[in-house]
Formats: sequence, C-alpha cells, structure tokens
Amino acid sequence: MKDYSKIKEVICNADAIIIGAGAGLSTSAGINYGTADFAKNFPELVQKYQMTDMYTSSFYEFKTEEERWSYWAKHINYLYNIPATNVYKNLYELVKNKEYFIITTNVDGQFLKAGFAKEKVFEVQGSLSKMQCSVGCHQKLYDVLPLVQEMLHNEKDCKISSDLVPYCPRCGEKMEINLRKDAFFVEDAHWHKLHDEYERFIQENKNKKLVLLELGVGFNTPSIIRFPFESITSKYEHVTLIRVNDKYLEIAFEIQNKSILVKEDCGEFIKQSLSFV
Repeated sequence: MKDYSKIKEVICNADAIIIGAGAGLSTSAGINYGTADFAKNFPELVQKYQMTDMYTSSFYEFKTEEERWSYWAKHINYLYNIPATNVYKNLYELVKNKEYFIITTNVDGQFLKAGFAKEKVFEVQGSLSKMQCSVGCHQKLYDVLPLVQEMLHNEKDCKISSDLVPYCPRCGEKMEINLRKDAFFVEDAHWHKLHDEYERFIQENKNKKLVLLELGVGFNTPSIIRFPFESITSKYEHVTLIRVNDKYLEIAFEIQNKSILVKEDCGEFIKQSLSFV
C-alpha cells in the first residue's frame, strides 16, 4: 500500500484543491457500466437488442423515437435512483473544509448527491438529467427527469407512448440527452458560468499551495483534465499533482518531482486519506 505520509502533508497544508474526476471514480463507487450489472438490471434490453453494457448501449441505433426514449428513460432512471455512494460522500468529507472546485467528465450526478456545492461542480461533458435540441438550434437545456417518470409509466415492449416523444420547442427537431457526442452539444449559460468559475479558481490559487487531485482519469478525453492538470503543475511553483489511477500512472518527466502517483482504487485512496484529515 502507498505510504500516505506525504499525501497527508500535502492535503493538510493545501490552500485550495481542484478535484478532476473521470470514469474511474464512478467505477470505484460501484456505478457499474459492465456486462453483469447491465444484464441484471435490463434483461429486456439484452433480450430484444442483444445489448451488453450501459456504455455501448448508449450508441445503439434505434429504429423509432419511441424505442430510443424507452431506453434512455430506463438508463437515466437507473443512474439517478442510485443514492450518493460512500466513495463520493467520503470525498466530500475529505475536502469540505477546504477551498475546492471540481471538474468532471462524469454525467451521473453523484457529486451533487453527495453534498458538493452546485456552483463548484463543473460537469464539462453534460448531464443525464438534461436534454437539448439535437441540432443545437438554441443554447438552452431542459430538465428531463419528470418526463422520464412519465415515460416509464407509459412504456410497453421497450416503447414509450408516442405522445411523450420530445421535440424541440423552437425548430421541431428531435431532442437529445445533453451529452457531448457531436458538434451540436449545447453549452448553456450555466455551463459557461461554471467554466469561468473554474478558470477563476485556477487564477486565484495558482500561486498558493494548490493541490490537483486527479481521480480515475484515463486517456478517453485527456485534453479535458489530465493534460491541463499536467500543464498547470508545470507552470506554477507551488502546485502539486496527486494522480490516483489503478491503470494509467504515466507522468511527464519534467513534473515528476511535483507529482504523487498512486496506483490504487480511487475509493480506497479516499478512505485512507480521510483517516488523517
């Protein structure tokens, strides 16, 4: 197991902490997108479409909108009925008394469920709780959770009632879940506000004892968290990068002496770190 004495010193002495969270954090928290979990919770989708997991199923080409929204209603309802997990709650306890900010590529809402302040959580890749115009004709998001419940109550044989299929109120095109998957991803006013707050937080703390706590970030979208964290670490003298990953610990040579690399499950790392804070 990793020697946590240095980690303890760095976190306890930090003036500010930026958490960068990737898919590995939610996986550690038990939010499983894998085959066994999917088959258990969605047997009808396995039988009808031969789907195998929650990640690849989200790219399935449905023949009708009624089928597509039946799938998304089940997907979203499943994830949003998962209460805040101990991993996320422990992470909140770890940083709640610090100046903190979060940037995450996760879209499952766990940070907000665990108690993190809404104005400090930048969900850069979107949210499963919102929908948008599929062609991005206007920069507004709509709450999809109430509609999901209606869909689930009016669903049969993996199809929802046709009158519940949502269309854009402005241009009449299909609606999509607000996930960054193409050039039409909507970044609304709230998204831009959090982006600006994130940049402001960096600028206000770059010359202080700033800790970049990177949790479960791989190489799927490294330009969002992984590479920027390395750049910030390289530029500013008092910044320390803590990279927690059970697979991808690679680090640029020039910042090795300013980085702490932990080959560990994210949840175990948080649990160990919480014991001394």
